[in-house]
Amino acid sequence: MTMDWNAHTFVFVGGLHRSGTTLLARCLAEHPGVSGFSGTGAREDEGQHLQTVYRPGRVYGGPGRFGFDPEAHLTETSPLVSEDSRDRLLEEWGRHWDLSRQVLVEKSPPNLIRMRFLQALFPDSLMVMMLRHPIAVAAATRQFGRARRMWKRMTYSSLIEHWLHCHELMLEDAASIDHLLVMRYEELVASPDERLADVFRFAGVEPRPSGLHVRTGINDGYFRRWSLAHHNPGTGSDIERAMEELEGRVARFGYSLQRPQSLAPLEEVG
Repeated sequence: MTMDWNAHTFVFVGGLHRSGTTLLARCLAEHPGVSGFSGTGAREDEGQHLQTVYRPGRVYGGPGRFGFDPEAHLTETSPLVSEDSRDRLLEEWGRHWDLSRQVLVEKSPPNLIRMRFLQALFPDSLMVMMLRHPIAVAAATRQFGRARRMWKRMTYSSLIEHWLHCHELMLEDAASIDHLLVMRYEELVASPDERLADVFRFAGVEPRPSGLHVRTGINDGYFRRWSLAHHNPGTGSDIERAMEELEGRVARFGYSLQRPQSLAPLEEVG
């Protein structure tokens, strides 16, 4: 029997790989009024791997690449938007949720560019999108790619261009989203209880202490890699090009490639 989707609040968490989406989703799911995915056997318990309605990000190139494929960007115009699609998602995801909880969380990085699609399937759903410094995301993605022998095609400039492309799509789509909360990773780790309280209130549940202890300065190691790469003959020109050509676009999100430690206010979304 199909679950009554009107009886729940759906929260979709998105953000590029290595942006803190797993951390946020797990913190939310610890709340007694919230259910998320855990122990599913799927990579990082991501909903994109637990359904058969739409293609997961790996089909479009995976981390650092998926957003460049126009077909990865799903909106309300997709032919996949239908009652049958919603019912199938509810059936497949519902196996992993505790349906006695009011708030149901699904997390997948490509949700960043699929908000309009998800909202069309689940009206009044809530979108929580995570941002993290593009240098940290690029360096962490290169590290991920190196372990899988894909790193040579992952230049810093291409990864930052991917970061920008996806987040600029998010900003464009935000104008069509009814309920959107954008959170930066740096702010979450600096004040976890305060930022999580924002998300709990957004989801309509009582805030509670997370007990989360996150190591501060976690981006610093990635900034050091960036600096070393800048002075490396093999990667220096790539870094220099990114700093010269992409700094203005990155600044829109409060970050800087030239001064990585700086953090400016995020421009208004929507």
